[in-house]
Amino acid sequence: MKKKNKKVNAAIVVIGNEILSGRTQDKNVSFISNWLNNSCGISVVEVRIIPDHEKTIINTIKEMSKKNNYVFTTGGIGPTHDDITSESISKAFKTKYEINKEAYKILENYYGKKEFNEPRKKMAKMPKGSKLIYNPSSAAPGFIIKNVLVLPGVPSILNSMIENCKKFLIKGSKTHSKTVNLFTVESKISRELEDIQEKFIKYVSIGSYPFFRLGKVGVSVVLRSISKSKIKMAYSDLLKVIRNKKIKTLSI
Repeated sequence: MKKKNKKVNAAIVVIGNEILSGRTQDKNVSFISNWLNNSCGISVVEVRIIPDHEKTIINTIKEMSKKNNYVFTTGGIGPTHDDITSESISKAFKTKYEINKEAYKILENYYGKKEFNEPRKKMAKMPKGSKLIYNPSSAAPGFIIKNVLVLPGVPSILNSMIENCKKFLIKGSKTHSKTVNLFTVESKISRELEDIQEKFIKYVSIGSYPFFRLGKVGVSVVLRSISKSKIKMAYSDLLKVIRNKKIKTLSI
């Protein structure tokens, strides 16, 4: 992993008609998000799900790569006719789409020359200048071009490859969080939460999420920050609100 930088963000682009149709349930977004925050200190700030449509992929990659430190894509790098991610990303960066010699060799050794057919050879094609993300599960590598990391859609394969992305990333500061579960309704604490948020606006983000538990309505208040001390300070203010309003909680 490269030298640490304080704030580093990423976006995830899920590519696949099967996700949009509901035929396949996405499992990669939560896995990648957790891995990036916990292992790399990188925060995911946006997720998009788009179809296997060349113009959409090109426009999305161009936009997202400009806005974020990194973009992770999933899906669309297999051997079938509708796997168009690699070629579309080549066009997005106006880079030649060609056989990567190292990827070709890896796949040829994996399948054997007799079984290494044209569809499988397609998996060795990617933008010129790409660096490989090695695949210990099924050989076919992903790749990185500029700040875009291209991974498969099959969760078990993606999971096995994710650690091989780390060497391409600049490490950021991990985001810490603290959750307090309150037996109350959001309207009863909304003004006080707004005041706390305003006080710590530069350091802590505060979210409130309703729940129904043990037959009672409640609110989970989540404090997030790269600074543990700032979370502690905001939490102290929240405790005062809880005690003043005599709100019952599950976490204190």
